[in-house]
Amino acid sequence: MSKIELPNKDGFFGNYGGKFVPETLMKALTELESEYNKLKTSTAFQKQIDKDYAEFVGRPSPLYFAERLTKKYKGPKIWLKREDLNHTGAHKINNTIGQIILAKKMGKKRIIAETGAGQHGVATATVAARLGLECHIYMGAEDVDRQSLNVYRIKLLGASVHPVHSGTATLKDALNEAIRDWVTNVEDTYYIIGSVTGPHPYPMIVRDFNSIVGRELKIQAKHHFGKLPNAIIACVGGGSNAMGIFYPFIQNKQVNLYGIEADGRKLEKNKHSATLTKGSPGILHGALSYLIQDKKGQVLPTHSISAGLDYPGVGPEHSYLKDIGRVNYFPVNDEAVLKAFHEVSELEGIIPALETAHAFAALEKISKSYSVKDNIVVNVSGRGDKDISTVAKLEGISLE
Repeated sequence: MSKIELPNKDGFFGNYGGKFVPETLMKALTELESEYNKLKTSTAFQKQIDKDYAEFVGRPSPLYFAERLTKKYKGPKIWLKREDLNHTGAHKINNTIGQIILAKKMGKKRIIAETGAGQHGVATATVAARLGLECHIYMGAEDVDRQSLNVYRIKLLGASVHPVHSGTATLKDALNEAIRDWVTNVEDTYYIIGSVTGPHPYPMIVRDFNSIVGRELKIQAKHHFGKLPNAIIACVGGGSNAMGIFYPFIQNKQVNLYGIEADGRKLEKNKHSATLTKGSPGILHGALSYLIQDKKGQVLPTHSISAGLDYPGVGPEHSYLKDIGRVNYFPVNDEAVLKAFHEVSELEGIIPALETAHAFAALEKISKSYSVKDNIVVNVSGRGDKDISTVAKLEGISLE
């Protein structure tokens, strides 16, 4: 595969991406793209971000050898890229740091964001608090209930949480409401999208800021085992954590990339969020990408045990990587995810987010293709504190 710099000038990754938005937002997107293109080559801008990554986020995140998981699967060495150790507990802070600096330079006074699992909401509220900006977080009412800890964290940080009761009351509907807010308040408001979704230039911006994960991994892999990993595994909902770790390795064909989707309930074939595996191309939230939709193009309800993967779309760059065969995407079901959640907790002393547990659930299948000479890296996209009450409830355990 020859090196191609994507997106192109129109914001497309192959056939996917673009700007399918109301005219009201075109000016804001053009302004954002122009400002970002100027700043991304600025040494001062990059130094400011790097300083925040080191002093505020706590980067670089460690690359940790999972000795007991390696023994269990009796094959390749398993390494964990510990994004769960970042300030706020997930990879989301990498992107919000960059976008809040952009917002400040653009003179915006008000910040909005959508969130599913709450980690992006917490990360956005965190950086807004740090810079003293008004902040509003939109969150599906169902996710408000299952992620009550993160809701309280967002409020502690001084942001307002707006529960969304329309539709399925999950991430898709939260994003709908955030876009409505943005259309109404576009002059003074900056919308921090939390994934590699939405209209151009957001998929590019979020990818670029979060690719710090993959860039660090290249350096750490050389230090720890003297070569690039044989494989990298990450969960995929909208796709920001996966794109952040995959992107610096796209041209390294010897590194196999695995994106793990949410297959939902094993016995209910329509209760899933496996967009790339079971979806088809369509337009949602301003971009052309794979969607979970019916034959008439209507978006269908989704399900995942994890709020952060409960979304019917995916980033357009993931759709492109699927079509060209660069990334192997496949789903795992809720039962396997719960098993992996407990397994990693008990074997490694690391409680992963339910989103991250999808990546761990794929280890049993993937590890069989590798030998003891090989190295596999799992992106630990977030920690599981936020999910403990959800898991306890599913397993009939009272925390009262």
